[in-house]
Amino acid sequence: MTSPADPPNGAGASGPGLKLLAVTACPTGIAHTYMAAEKLAQAAESLGHSMKVETQGSIGAENVLSDNDVSQADGIIIAADKDVDRSRFVGKRVLVVGVADGIHRPQRLIEQVLDAPVYQGDGPDAGHGASGTAASAGGGGTKGRSVTYKALMNGVSYMIPFVVVGGLLIAVSLALGGDTTSKGIVIPDDSFWKTVNDIGSIGFELMIPALSGYIAYAIADRPALVPGMVGGWIAAHGELYDSEAGAGFIGAIVTGFLAGYLVLWIKRVKVPKFVQPIMPIIVIPIVATSALGLFFIYVLGEPISWVFEQLTDWLGGLTGTSAAVLGIILGLMIAFDMGGPVNKTAFLFGAGLVSKNPEVMGACAAAIPVPPLGQGLATLLRRRMFDDQERETGLAALFMGFFGITEGAIPFAAARPARVIPANMVGGAVAGAIAGVASVEDNVPHGGPIVAVLGAVGGVPMFFVAVVVGTAVTALVTIALMSVGGSAVGGTGGAGAAVGAAGGAGAAVGAAGGAGAAVGGAGGAGAVGAVGAAAGGGSGAPSVAAEPVLAGVGGGDRTGEASGAADTRKAGAPQGAAGQTGEVEAAPAGQVLSGYLTEQTVKERLAADGKDAAIREMAELLATTGKVTDTAELVRVAFAREDQGTTGLGEEIAIPHAKTDAVTAPVVGFARSPEGIEWGAPDGTKARLVFMIAVPEADAGDEHLRILALLSRKLMAVELSLINI
Repeated sequence: MTSPADPPNGAGASGPGLKLLAVTACPTGIAHTYMAAEKLAQAAESLGHSMKVETQGSIGAENVLSDNDVSQADGIIIAADKDVDRSRFVGKRVLVVGVADGIHRPQRLIEQVLDAPVYQGDGPDAGHGASGTAASAGGGGTKGRSVTYKALMNGVSYMIPFVVVGGLLIAVSLALGGDTTSKGIVIPDDSFWKTVNDIGSIGFELMIPALSGYIAYAIADRPALVPGMVGGWIAAHGELYDSEAGAGFIGAIVTGFLAGYLVLWIKRVKVPKFVQPIMPIIVIPIVATSALGLFFIYVLGEPISWVFEQLTDWLGGLTGTSAAVLGIILGLMIAFDMGGPVNKTAFLFGAGLVSKNPEVMGACAAAIPVPPLGQGLATLLRRRMFDDQERETGLAALFMGFFGITEGAIPFAAARPARVIPANMVGGAVAGAIAGVASVEDNVPHGGPIVAVLGAVGGVPMFFVAVVVGTAVTALVTIALMSVGGSAVGGTGGAGAAVGAAGGAGAAVGAAGGAGAAVGGAGGAGAVGAVGAAAGGGSGAPSVAAEPVLAGVGGGDRTGEASGAADTRKAGAPQGAAGQTGEVEAAPAGQVLSGYLTEQTVKERLAADGKDAAIREMAELLATTGKVTDTAELVRVAFAREDQGTTGLGEEIAIPHAKTDAVTAPVVGFARSPEGIEWGAPDGTKARLVFMIAVPEADAGDEHLRILALLSRKLMAVELSLINI
């Protein structure tokens, strides 16, 4: 089977120009990884250079660069939106950019690679993350923002497992082993569930150091990991700087970036050669850890402690004022930093008044679960705005919110602080105000629905009203702010709408950069054969016999791919004829896409004028192959996928898809809608090119991804061939 990562059109073979290498990777590893690989290899070939591209996709690294490849390379381009190991490229010129640059600016990258800095490993020019990207790509404001985002997301991705494991273990232990007392929900010291709770607490304590450490790691590589983690631990433990509350996740973000850039600065210091070997493993970690730790304790710690004391005094002066006003203020504080000094001030203030004024704790208890419940609800309401990991974290956040664990919302707040924190605060304020006005009482220092279930709340109906309304407000405000800010999945580097929702198939084409128009209006210079005739509007049936129309794709063996169409166009053939003149060779047995998209599953014109009707029409088209056992079920599953998030990818392309046992084997269909169909694409374009993919549940893994990768690369190849016409 030919791999979609194999170098296209002979890339990687000896050429008259430079010998270049590239690595491409996007966060989901589905579409953009292969689009960038195709673009870079095609651009290198057009410039007379040879290039081998390693793709790091969902199905693993393919076309892996060997030591021999690296030793002979004149330059290396890394087009990636996630960390790529650069240790094997020491001594070579390395250009580091986002995956979108590999798609949209391949020729410029090839021109720039010879001016890129020589990668020195852990030396002064290592430049992992921030410096590497900025220096290699020429700096600039957008690159700086991209580096910050990538570092922050790196920390969040490593923190999430700690949040989920720690939070769920604590929640389970409280549910099964906890008793309500005047001190809160307490688990007996000698019980099994106390041990489970302690294990969960360890996980929770480690989440802040993990966030800080891996932010630092993304900026300055391994030497920054220790100072980042130690700095995060210090930020989380206020007792080290005389504060009853630590700095929370906001403090961890601060220490992560401080540690990363401090290590980068130390790396640039010139030292004698005999000291260089011990710099990354001894000197840099010790110096950076000591400096950062002392700075936080003696410089930042005192202001944090002062803020805590002032907030406590201020809240004390509010006692006796309007219950609604006090509830709003407590709700805002509870939801602000989710475990930081502001949150802890409000919680400890309410806990201290449990015996005298339980209404204060009632307002806190209603606001405590709102951030995790609201963020979890948002992931259910608008799944396409969140990636797979965030959707899974959202389910865990719902569970943690029920048990009053506000920290369940931290991963969302850390990833999008400007959008999530305000949404949390608005929902928290609403919940606190409703509980305050209704005089809801909480007789234990704990929050969340669990305290009401265990009988510690007075005014249970209004307590749940406060929680539900606050949760809904947080979810809706989060969705609104993310919609306005364009913060759906894959927002970095222009990759925006390319990352679909669950199933991964939504990313098959992504920001194809005009591929839609290229295939639709090229008069047959589409993929090959029948697709070309249908897309170009040629008359009559496509002149392709029983051979698969997408044959010969994958590696260097790509005969018949668009070249026949290009040659015909240059010779002055009428538009629409190319699909009839391009030659198509039968694919070797078992080749990816061979037999999936055939003459039988290509339709020149869709009759449907709406998305639902188009999906039904495409399903009926696939049914003509005899591989669909239940057309109605196929349609139902495709509709369910659309409910999770549109498969209209923009650039006039839509790829509805379904994973269901209503089909007996993978099958792909293609049809063209000259008028276009409203598909809800992020760029607002109507879908004129519709591909439908249906696979059995058993093929929902690697084979499914291979089909998507091939389709993505095929559209990239088409676009490039048309540009050269």
